[in-house]
Amino acid sequence: MRRTKTKKTSSALLIYCLWFCRSLAHSIREYLNQMELQLPPHEGEELSVVDMHTGGEPLRIIHSGYPEVKGDSVLSKRRYVREHLDHLRRVLMYEPRGHYDMYGALIVDSEVPEADLGVLFMHNEGYSTMCGHAVIALGRFAVDYKLVKEPQSPETQVNIHCPCGLVKAFVEYSDGKTGGVRFLSVPAFAFATDVKVTVERFGEVTVDISYGGAFYAFVDAQRFGLDVTKSRTRDLVDAATAVTNAVKCQVKLHHPTSDDLAFLYGTILTDGKDNYSSDPTANICVFAEAQVDRSPTGSGVTARVALQYHKGLIQLNQTRTFQSGATESQFTGKAVEETKCGDFKAVVVEVAGRAFYTGVSRFVQEPDDKLTHGFLLK
Repeated sequence: MRRTKTKKTSSALLIYCLWFCRSLAHSIREYLNQMELQLPPHEGEELSVVDMHTGGEPLRIIHSGYPEVKGDSVLSKRRYVREHLDHLRRVLMYEPRGHYDMYGALIVDSEVPEADLGVLFMHNEGYSTMCGHAVIALGRFAVDYKLVKEPQSPETQVNIHCPCGLVKAFVEYSDGKTGGVRFLSVPAFAFATDVKVTVERFGEVTVDISYGGAFYAFVDAQRFGLDVTKSRTRDLVDAATAVTNAVKCQVKLHHPTSDDLAFLYGTILTDGKDNYSSDPTANICVFAEAQVDRSPTGSGVTARVALQYHKGLIQLNQTRTFQSGATESQFTGKAVEETKCGDFKAVVVEVAGRAFYTGVSRFVQEPDDKLTHGFLLK
C-alpha cells in the first residue's frame, strides 16, 4: 500500500512540475512580447531600417538616423551621398550588418511636385539609377508607413522619383492591407542589338544592350555552355562579369537626358526564349560588383521587354512571365505604350510582383569597433 501511495505522489508531483514549467514559460513569453527589445548602453548614432525582400532579393530601407542629404534634385542628391556619405552605404550594406549581395534604399525629398517620395538605391559597388524590385517593395512600404495620406481600394498609386525619373507604382490595397504591386517604367528602349565584343576567355560574343532605367547587356547563357536555372552560380557570375567588363571597355553608352545614366549596370544571362510565349522565360542578372539578383530583376525585365518589343517578338499588352534562375521567383512584364526617349523609339513597361517584410533593425557604430565601417569577403 505504501509503494502505491508513493507512486501516486510522485506522479502528481511530476504533473505539477510540468504544469508549473509550462505556465512559467508562457508567462516569460508574454512578458517578452510586451517588452520593446532595447539596445544595451552604447556610444554612437543609431540607424533604423526596415528589411523586405522581393522575389528573394533583399531591400534594406533606411528609416531613420541618416544625415541630411543635400542637393536640389534626386540626381544631385545621388552625387552628394556618393561623395560625402558613402561610409554609411558601407556600414549598412557590408558585413557585419549586411552581406555581399545586400541592397538598400534611402528615401529622400523629390523636386518633382507629383512625387510622393524620392529614393536613392545602393549596393555593394555604389548607387544605381533604377531598381524594380525596390520599387515594388517601396510601394508597399509607402502605403503601410503612411507616406501616402489616403490609400485607395483596390489600388493605391504611389509616385516614386528614382534617379532615372518618375516611376508610378500601384499597390493592391483592401481592408487596410497591402498586397501585390505593379509599376509603370520610365521610357525603356533597345540601345543596340547584335553588338560584337571580345570577351576574355570566351572570344567574340554577340550581345544586345537595352535600357530599363539602367543599361544592361543581354546574352543567351548557352553561348557559354551554361543554363541559368541549373549551372553553378559561380560560373554564371564569371561569364556575366566578363561580358560586363568587355562592354564597358568596348562600347560607349549615352542617354538622351543625363550623362549620369550612361553606364552599364550589369549583364543579364537568359535562357534564350525571347519569342512570346505563355510559358515563363528565365534569366539571371549580375550587376554592380558581381552582385547576383535573386529576383527576376525589375529594371532588367523592363529592359528585356523593351528589347523584345524592338525586335518584334512581342506586341503591346502581351504579358510575359519572367523567372529568376536563382530562386524561381517570378515577375510579369508587358509593354503598354509606345513613346520616345530622345531619338530612341521607346516603350513604357508595366512590371508586377510581390514584396514581403522580413524584419526591422537598429544598428549602431561603437567608436572602438575597428570593423564598424564594414567589410566584404569575396
